[in-house]
Amino acid sequence: MSGIGKGIAVSSIGRVLKSKGFKVTAIKIDPYINVDAGTMNPIEHGEVFVTEDGVECDQDVGNYERFLDENIYTDNYITTGRVYQSVIQKERNLEYEGRSVEVVPDIPNEVIRRIKKAGNKTKSDIVLVEIGGTVGDYQNIVFLEAARMMRLTHHNDVLFVLVGYLPIPSSVGEMKTKPTQYAVRTLNASGIHPEMILARSDVPLDDIRKEKLSIFCNIAPEDVISAPDIDSVYQVPLNFEKEELGNRILSKLHLEPIRKKNMTDWRAFVDKVKTAKDEVRIGIVGKYFETGRFALMDSYISVIESIKHAGYNQNKKPVITWLASNYYEKDKNKLKELDKYDGIIVPGGFGKRGVEGKIEVIRYCRENKIPFFGLCLGMQLATIEFARNVCNLDAHSREFTNKGDLVIDIMESQKKNILNSNYGGTMRLGAYDCALTPDTISARSYEDLNISERHRHRYELNNHYRQALEEKGLIIAGINKKNNLVEIIELKDHPFFVGTQFHPEFKSRPTRPHPLFTSFIKAAIKK
Repeated sequence: MSGIGKGIAVSSIGRVLKSKGFKVTAIKIDPYINVDAGTMNPIEHGEVFVTEDGVECDQDVGNYERFLDENIYTDNYITTGRVYQSVIQKERNLEYEGRSVEVVPDIPNEVIRRIKKAGNKTKSDIVLVEIGGTVGDYQNIVFLEAARMMRLTHHNDVLFVLVGYLPIPSSVGEMKTKPTQYAVRTLNASGIHPEMILARSDVPLDDIRKEKLSIFCNIAPEDVISAPDIDSVYQVPLNFEKEELGNRILSKLHLEPIRKKNMTDWRAFVDKVKTAKDEVRIGIVGKYFETGRFALMDSYISVIESIKHAGYNQNKKPVITWLASNYYEKDKNKLKELDKYDGIIVPGGFGKRGVEGKIEVIRYCRENKIPFFGLCLGMQLATIEFARNVCNLDAHSREFTNKGDLVIDIMESQKKNILNSNYGGTMRLGAYDCALTPDTISARSYEDLNISERHRHRYELNNHYRQALEEKGLIIAGINKKNNLVEIIELKDHPFFVGTQFHPEFKSRPTRPHPLFTSFIKAAIKK
């Protein structure tokens, strides 16, 4: 079922195999008709992750990058929409030479072509493919068919692993294997037999459950790998190694380890996660938290992980609190509760809802010297707050209104897209260069005046107001020279007040935390 950790499983397998000397890449297959994740609601689908080459994709791609410490590119993201779009375009171009184009085999063949292309382009020894959704879903039938066909033609090079869920009903108190048994049978009906099962549950599996799955799913007990809930997802590769998962996979693929496993850096980070006791309290002010009566963390997963990377590498335990922005619109007296946090982050987002609450939070952080980090929309709102309350302008963003001083305006290159309602994949996306201003927090953080960061936005700081903002003390700490675009703003005489037009969270890694998140956490620790 959805949400039990297929992405973390793929990422962890990749990390283990990489530690044994193999070049590994990972592919995410999403069974949506959407061409990419850019137009999806983050509350429904989770965070939209952006790659170096600018594809808007599923959050699992972010996990792949964090665990593998490798960049993932557009060829590694496959959706139903992308596949059908490609096949239809080929048909229009007569690439099928006039024959009738059918769902099977033409759609699966296109999937296979894309998998091979991604492997060849990255020159990988092993390609991990995550098929999204749930076994039995109508939406992923063509992808299972592609997998079946690959096994038929590449028998010794294809291995199937099922991530199955083993619930423990509270009224019964016993771990149940039947849901996973049924998933295996459903997979068998698609012509696929999993050779390994990653058994997800609240607690580790016992031998009785392993034997039961072995008998009813027709695999060896050793190929049932226990995958219990743990405190940190970064422990998963180490847990898998305890059960010899990596060696069993290599054995089934008829491969020998290229080198003795090397998980030293990874293990050192996990040790910090386990041993960190002193807390650093971070509040995230957003609006993509609530789904019915439940709180959703996936909307800001890269921000959360970046905080963890920076915090644990400073031997601190990050304690993250969700702060709904509309809460502060209704009652400004609630702003005083921000004093109990060591740092505040206002992340990216779209639309007018909750904006005024975020602006009030930013003002409070500025006036009360609370370390503040604004990401994309957070940077834009920090500019608006400064323009209103320091420069005395009637400041707004054109995203929300056409009235007043539009200190945040639409990018010139985006005007035609908006006019034609061309929203999918048309923002300023992917990596762009940024030149840093010497003797700023940003320059000291990076230790390099020329950097590259990933973007996802249509609006920018209006250069018409730059002089007025700078005269009142706003520091332009980074610009993209090619487009004369403000990339970073800062304030003097503040422990940490930084806003970035880009998304630094997309490039943070467990063993290489992002420099700006590190500086933010250091400032929060001092508070």
